[in-house]
Amino acid sequence: MLKSMTGFGRAEQSVGDKTFLIDIKSLNGKQFELQLKMPAILKPFEFDIRRLLSEELVRGSVDCMISLKDTGNAKPVTINVELARAYFGPLAQLSSELGLDTSHILSTLVKLPEVITPSSETLTDQEWAELQSVIRKATHALTTHRLNEGKSLEDDLLLRINNIERLQDEVIKLEPLRQQKIRDGITRLLEEKVGKENYDGNRLEQELIYYIEKIDISEEQVRLKNHCAYFKSLINDNDASKGKKLSFVLQEIGREINTTGSKAYDSTIQKCVVEMKDELEKAKEQVLNVL
Repeated sequence: MLKSMTGFGRAEQSVGDKTFLIDIKSLNGKQFELQLKMPAILKPFEFDIRRLLSEELVRGSVDCMISLKDTGNAKPVTINVELARAYFGPLAQLSSELGLDTSHILSTLVKLPEVITPSSETLTDQEWAELQSVIRKATHALTTHRLNEGKSLEDDLLLRINNIERLQDEVIKLEPLRQQKIRDGITRLLEEKVGKENYDGNRLEQELIYYIEKIDISEEQVRLKNHCAYFKSLINDNDASKGKKLSFVLQEIGREINTTGSKAYDSTIQKCVVEMKDELEKAKEQVLNVL
């Protein structure tokens, strides 16, 4: 079954005396690309969190936000005096230039990022283990969403491949008629331009065989049928990430369709080829979203 790269997952749980809310959103992407936002308390675990998300989600453009919810418990804090001073200088100068009252600068300073932080707050080993479990809950929720989206992708891709196979069956039925039309057309042209008695029938037959072999499309049809069958087998494969493989197979399908069109010299077959190309382009658009 297919998985989409698009999904959303959320998990919320208390870890010790803290409550974490984790939101993860995933969109399609060529590789695993992560935008991670989290509170300062988790900075020592950033590498591990990134690795965990990469292992769980494999591929896609991922946006993860980890929030530490206020539980109402008072905690010791520290004031970053040097940072407050660095903020104060430009603020005081701006207030002076604008003629504003500077008596409220302190209330503004304490609200700026990292000026006031929890004092020596960190996660214990037990809390870190529990937080990993919360992250996995969020990724599992996202994976469930991906599976639901993947079912829709699978149905659409199978529809496109089935349509290509149906059109190919029409091409195969038309192939004997196409060869006869080419043979009759060349013979009629020679009779009109040269005269029936003025050309060697045996030589003409040899040339016709050579020409028809050059524009024969039977090999392309065999390969096209094999590629379509392989595409379907990949969809049913147990591999969790197969979007790239499916994309490569679609490229091969496109190559055989293009070669069929270039050799056809038949308006009815060309019409089938155009319709196959249309189905192929729709499949290519959809497969970009497959994990």
